[in-house]
Amino acid sequence: MVNRPTSMVLIRGSEQETEKVADLTYSSAARPQSIPSAVARSWLLVCAADPEALRRADASDADVVVVDLEDGVADVDKDFARQQVHRRLHTGCPTWLRINDATTRHWSIDLDLLADTPTPAGVMLAKAESAEQVEATAARLGNQVPIVPLIESAVGLENVRAIAAASLVRLAFGSGDFRRDTGAGADPVALAYARSRLVVASRAERISAPIDGPSLTDDLEELRADIKVGTSAGMAGKLCLTAAHAEPINTALSPSTDDMAWARTLIDRLGEDGARIRSGSERPQLDRALKIKARAEFFGPWGAR
Repeated sequence: MVNRPTSMVLIRGSEQETEKVADLTYSSAARPQSIPSAVARSWLLVCAADPEALRRADASDADVVVVDLEDGVADVDKDFARQQVHRRLHTGCPTWLRINDATTRHWSIDLDLLADTPTPAGVMLAKAESAEQVEATAARLGNQVPIVPLIESAVGLENVRAIAAASLVRLAFGSGDFRRDTGAGADPVALAYARSRLVVASRAERISAPIDGPSLTDDLEELRADIKVGTSAGMAGKLCLTAAHAEPINTALSPSTDDMAWARTLIDRLGEDGARIRSGSERPQLDRALKIKARAEFFGPWGAR
């Protein structure tokens, strides 16, 4: 349960109740939405019931701040958390939300809240286990809000291809809950199958590469090693639970200077259209170089040589 500072109006449904909690405002300029969700690297989850944490998140290096209404919020604080979301959306601040899973009563309450607010930038659907849950969420949101389903269980993983087909954006791996559900360990080998399933399903359905689960370490080298595990599997984003992880994630998931130099050389030699390809091995190399170029145009100084 959070400690609430003091005097704001709470809105529950159509009723208005006055409670002495903080008068908190958000600037729409505080969190510009400049990185498209399809290529975003760092996804910072932050408790919706913690105003100070939200302010710190907005000032962070995270590509996407995901305001959490699910596991990061105790049941006793969920009403207060929804009020924070209500006010934040009405300021025009671009906001992604993690809503509760579709098997709970909180899912419907979360979506009722969003029916009375400006459209959020996107929604992360907790514990997604079927395409129907994604489709039901999209229908309630008006089929206009990007949805990133979180795969957090054995059932979700078994249905991941259908979920990927329904999502149209990208998948995310809720590694902590997946481990709890399956009894899997935290080491890369134990989770390699799950990561690979998400990557293959995403590619098969032609959506962006998935977002890996968060790291719980405070050690920078351990964090970098964990990021490498996800990128080696084919993932192109990562959840994080602390703002300090955003910058290392962004750096690791952006093309390096060496990557860009290699890609420029290859593209110059073969042509962007592949007109100067002379062997079968050059086509996959060119495809990789063009992917590096595309990411660099979002995250790096591609034009600089």
